[in-house]
Amino acid sequence: MLTKYRLLLVVGTAWLFDAMDVAILSFIMPLLKAEWQLTPVQLGTVGAATSVGMVFGALGCGYLADRIGRKRVLIYTLALFSLGNLALTLAPNVTVFILIRFITGIGLGGELPVAATLVADQYRGTQRSRMLVLADSFWAIGWILASVLAFGVMPAIGWRWTVLITALTVLYALPLRRHLPDQPVQPMVKPSYKVVWQPQHRQQTLLLSALWFIVMLTYYGMFLWLPSILVLRGFPIVHSFSYTLLMSLAQLPGYFLAAYLMGKLRQKSVLLIYLCGTIVSVLAFSLASNNLAILVSGAWLSFFDLGAWGTLIALTPGQFAQAVRGTGMGTAQAIGRIGATIGPYMVGLLIQLNFSIATVLGLFVMLLVVGALLLAVGITDTTVVSKEADHHDAKSETTH
Repeated sequence: MLTKYRLLLVVGTAWLFDAMDVAILSFIMPLLKAEWQLTPVQLGTVGAATSVGMVFGALGCGYLADRIGRKRVLIYTLALFSLGNLALTLAPNVTVFILIRFITGIGLGGELPVAATLVADQYRGTQRSRMLVLADSFWAIGWILASVLAFGVMPAIGWRWTVLITALTVLYALPLRRHLPDQPVQPMVKPSYKVVWQPQHRQQTLLLSALWFIVMLTYYGMFLWLPSILVLRGFPIVHSFSYTLLMSLAQLPGYFLAAYLMGKLRQKSVLLIYLCGTIVSVLAFSLASNNLAILVSGAWLSFFDLGAWGTLIALTPGQFAQAVRGTGMGTAQAIGRIGATIGPYMVGLLIQLNFSIATVLGLFVMLLVVGALLLAVGITDTTVVSKEADHHDAKSETTH
């Protein structure tokens, strides 16, 4: 078996590559609009195609991870979205581009829940929580690398060659195949998506799906739309390299503090802290009236919002038995991806209907408050166990 830090590097890089892909798309969309004279509806469809594909990817690949193993599915998803990006460099028009992005989204959406499930299989208790948060922190590194490509490379070589660079990550499938653990999984007695909706799993599936829906809707609604809104308000700094880099760098200490707190507090407590911090940051961001206030409040928003995401990744797998963990994680994230698809459209619609920015941000705050209440009242923290039980569970999972 890999040492824990080598495993973290191998699996964490999957988050890095996924983030690079998502970020690069956000950077090239303005170029696509100009090159193909896209309407707002077409541009919105370009952005939504990936999210829709991710819904199917999370649902299908999570289930397959319980049937044929985490390692194989993780490699297949990586190869799928990398090959999809290779094809993207040859897209002749927006219709083909959207179709390829949907297929690529299947790989993207499938990889993250399966990667989290694989890590959860290898560890227990506090160590599992910390490893999952640290794996998710590679997302920030992916955004940083994508920012460097977008601002430093893409102006010179164009978007197609830049996408080609990210597509070459298919080579990463080789070390994955050689190094990842291939621990057998005890299969479900009756393989079915219905298993996570049966009485013993129904409550955690509903609550975790609702939490993922809220977290993803608010994240994508804010981070994909609000920069454009702020530009309209006279703050073009949000489209600068310095702003993008600062927002990405601010995520890292958020992740690292969450990983540290996992050994001091319960998972629920850590997630509640980050959700409350996100709420306060949204309010501060809405009141920002100059560049410095935007940078500071935006950095805090990145710190707390992505830290909440990482903490929720740590919380979710432990809510399901190993035999259905991939299906449970994939189902919750698939429903969350629906929120990721709705979020940007919802913001655009509200703005088009002349709702104020304060009203839109107020809606985000309300959703986050609902999420915090669901977490506080409904979720059972599975990390609160005795050392003896933790040791017994670890042994039983190793033998599955």
